[in-house]
Amino acid sequence: MELLHGSPEDMTGRQEREIRTYAFLDELGIQFDRTDHPDEPATSMEVCERIDAILDVRICKNLFLCNRQKTNFYLLIMPGDKPFKTKELSGQLGISRLSFGDEEFMEQFLDLYPGSVSVLGLMNDKEKRVRLVIDEDVLKEEMFGCHPCANTSSIRFATKDLVEKILPALGRTYDVVHLVGIE
Repeated sequence: MELLHGSPEDMTGRQEREIRTYAFLDELGIQFDRTDHPDEPATSMEVCERIDAILDVRICKNLFLCNRQKTNFYLLIMPGDKPFKTKELSGQLGISRLSFGDEEFMEQFLDLYPGSVSVLGLMNDKEKRVRLVIDEDVLKEEMFGCHPCANTSSIRFATKDLVEKILPALGRTYDVVHLVGIE
């Protein structure tokens, strides 16, 4: 794995969702770095740690969640080193119970699959069915790392660009929460 700058020149073999992501970032003029790891999809924390060492960013968890009735959906972005406790987040969002969202809804709303969940998947949520929730510690970081909607590449860009350019371009707002990983 090596650190590269910007979109790949050759898109051969890349998924359509990844190609759309690069086009979106380029259209917005977002400067980003990437590392490709097709032989090592980011499916474990060990792989993510190697990727993040190259990108020099803090690992984030991107969790697709829903309420008990499966009528409200959430994308939670939080530091990877914090334990996730559903009760803690449920309380801050005023929801009685949260659980992990079904893969079918993740694909339907975000055009993503498990292991590739990314804030950039919100560009596929035209009906805005998924509510974005970000832990405050993520917003304190200078750089933000995520997948370009495929877990065989990873990218980093300024957190400021996420908040000031990407989310507004998507017409998205977000809720900030303070998670500490307590019961």
